[in-house]
Amino acid sequence: QVQLVESGGGLVQTGGSLRLSCVASGVSFSSTPMGWYRQTPGKQRERLARISSGGGAIEYADFVEDRFTISRDNAKNTVFLQMNSLKPEDTAVYYCNRAPFPLASWGQGTQVTVSS
Repeated sequence: QVQLVESGGGLVQTGGSLRLSCVASGVSFSSTPMGWYRQTPGKQRERLARISSGGGAIEYADFVEDRFTISRDNAKNTVFLQMNSLKPEDTAVYYCNRAPFPLASWGQGTQVTVSS
């Protein structure tokens, strides 16, 4: 059974930083490309970044603007998202999942709130 557990969200002021973590189980993590997604109420979930299974290939959405860094630790089945220079429009629930082609099972996500 696939389980994705995100953590690290919280309330931060504009310009602040957060580091999100996601621990995956029930998947062959070291052979699974992963990504971070986010969703706000009334909007579709969007992908922010993805990283290849070995970590050698990384892509970011244009709106990330070099503020976020995705990484992974295959020994710990964990993918990270370092977020810097946060803006109020980054407020959302953040999720991890396979990328591309996310798995049907999503975690509960972690709430990030950026105050102005």
